[in-house]
Amino acid sequence: MTKNSKVDFYFNKGRWQKELEQLRTIVLDCGLTEELKWGVPCYMLQTSNIVLIHVFKEYCALLFFKGALLNDAEGILIQQTQNVQAARQIRFTNVQEIVDREPILKTYIFEAIEVEKAGLEVDLKKTTEFAVAEEFQSKLAKIPALKTAFEALTPGRQRAYLLHFSAPKQSKTREARVEKCMPLIMSGKGLND
Repeated sequence: MTKNSKVDFYFNKGRWQKELEQLRTIVLDCGLTEELKWGVPCYMLQTSNIVLIHVFKEYCALLFFKGALLNDAEGILIQQTQNVQAARQIRFTNVQEIVDREPILKTYIFEAIEVEKAGLEVDLKKTTEFAVAEEFQSKLAKIPALKTAFEALTPGRQRAYLLHFSAPKQSKTREARVEKCMPLIMSGKGLND
């Protein structure tokens, strides 16, 4: 496949240029279409996202959208955080790692393509399976309108709030987050709306 000029800028900035170019070549050799999504190179099979390339301070990575469904025979897929359900990364800190793993990377990419062609989907946790911070549960019990408004939100918006509320270690921080977000919930808005 060919390079998409809209994405070129991403490969001409920062610390990881050699690594990114090597990853780009490998992914394009697998027959995927290169697009710009979320400000990063995304590689697609028709209209389905398969893998993207992104950088962090300490590493660059290939991120497989349905990585949880891949075999991972090499044990190299990483779940970014405990709340990431479907995506998995392969991380790199130098270009030689990428060169040495090229056949393995292509195997993973082709497997990801086959997962997509087969129509497989990751079984995502239901919103009811996420922990509800005690501070938020208390408000839901005391304010029926808040409970009604929260239940009217889309599952994705509900999950975002639940994760946001349960993340802090200190109760007072959780309480402050709940208080701050209550007007948003009552108005039917998500955390990032």
